[in-house]
Amino acid sequence: MGGWVEGDPAGDRRFLDLPGPFRAERGGVIPGVRVAYETWGTLDADGGNAVLVEHALTGDSHVVGPAGPGHPTGGWWDGLVGPGCALDTDRFFVVCANVLGGCQGTTGPSSPGPDGGRWGARFPEVTVGDQVRVEGSLADALGIGRWACVVGGSMGGMRALEWAVAMPDRVATLFFLASGAVATADQIGTQTTQQTAIRADPRWAGGDYPLTDPPVAGLGIARRIAHLTYRSAYELDERFGTEVQDDGRFAVASYLDHHADKLARRFDAGSYVRLTETMNSWDVGRGRGGVDAALARVTARVLVAGVDSDRLYPLELQQQVADALGVPLQVIASPYGHDGFLIEVDAVGTLLRGLLDG
Repeated sequence: MGGWVEGDPAGDRRFLDLPGPFRAERGGVIPGVRVAYETWGTLDADGGNAVLVEHALTGDSHVVGPAGPGHPTGGWWDGLVGPGCALDTDRFFVVCANVLGGCQGTTGPSSPGPDGGRWGARFPEVTVGDQVRVEGSLADALGIGRWACVVGGSMGGMRALEWAVAMPDRVATLFFLASGAVATADQIGTQTTQQTAIRADPRWAGGDYPLTDPPVAGLGIARRIAHLTYRSAYELDERFGTEVQDDGRFAVASYLDHHADKLARRFDAGSYVRLTETMNSWDVGRGRGGVDAALARVTARVLVAGVDSDRLYPLELQQQVADALGVPLQVIASPYGHDGFLIEVDAVGTLLRGLLDG
């Protein structure tokens, strides 16, 4: 139950321990950060063929590959990475790291803290900028001075854009997908409601619950709320309508129950709260003179794409970024809402191939 912890099978993960204390933008200090990551392909001698894939909120480093020991679910973007795929591992060295504050091997609330007990509620607030600085240290350790491409959707799109703005000389091309340059009130409202559901669970215990007895009920409610924003109303109505199952539940409620239970088996509630707080604080223009001024720093060749049925990150958010960067917006047609960026692998792959070959 919950995320990966020390002693669990490592699976395909590798680990990097960063030296020295890490000082978060908002004042917290983490004495040492461990980064869990996975790679595919072979790094060229000059390090110039590396691609960074950025995962979304409940993703992890396991972009592709089967479920198995250490990996409760199969790859979340299967079909995009591998020989002959858009991210062809005969050509590219692909890297994906679990995000700072996560729960799949990188330091987060469920990790051991300075005193040996888990961090819990003491884990500091982190920003997207903090997360990208950790990834920068990983790139340094791997011998990657400049990414051939940084690819990310949703929360991953935030980090991809931050890379291109904060370290423009280290990003050759950027694929920004189904995300925005700044959190909206709608997103913040939805995500704070999810946080409230978790904190209202008596097992939350102020964030210092034992990992053997986590607040699964609250996390499950949060996931139900989130999943409704990940799919389109059209798809849900087409799939489920008003059907009632033999057990008396609406079919759509059963579907949401399934996803709530599935997440509780592999994710930590403390990470869910911290990472949604990170998403709520996202603003690429903070401290940079606003969004347009920040995006003016980008030197990468850019592709901006969105999903036409996305109600969590609607197309106007990608249009803002595309307009500021002077590129056309690429629209992916899909009935699946926000999750279309994960499901429509062929369409995403076609766009990504065009960017990399352009």
